[in-house]
Amino acid sequence: MTETLAADIKLIVFQLKDKEYAIPVNQVQSIEKVEHITRVPRTEKFIKGVINLRGVITPIIDLRSRFDLEEENYTDSTRVIIVIFNDVEVGFIVDLANDVIDIPASSIEPPPEIVGVKEAEYINGVAKIGKRLLILIDLEMILNTEQFSTLGFEG
Repeated sequence: MTETLAADIKLIVFQLKDKEYAIPVNQVQSIEKVEHITRVPRTEKFIKGVINLRGVITPIIDLRSRFDLEEENYTDSTRVIIVIFNDVEVGFIVDLANDVIDIPASSIEPPPEIVGVKEAEYINGVAKIGKRLLILIDLEMILNTEQFSTLGFEG
């Protein structure tokens, strides 16, 4: 029984447009409602600015914009997923934070080689769970960029 649990991965599932994405729970600090975001001049379009979250200045990235999806107005279901990566807190704006699920590690497949999908470089793998297809995002690729040095953060 313990072997099965060890082979499971706990994921936070969220939505952008009509697709479901996932991040391992161990990389997620919290899920917040969208609050006032202070714009930072001369940053990339997808960096919406920073928020003061419990005394920590946290950069906020709109994942729709990062993946070159059309932007939408924020709604009551829009959430900011706060992740910790390389000891830095960063928030991702997502359409909806769906749920937390456990999936077998064996259900994760390498990302398919899809030509023309802009977010493909940010994908770590995909998992089929019943009729759902979860796209596992690669935080390192999303955050590994010079654009963050303008905020004083290194991804």
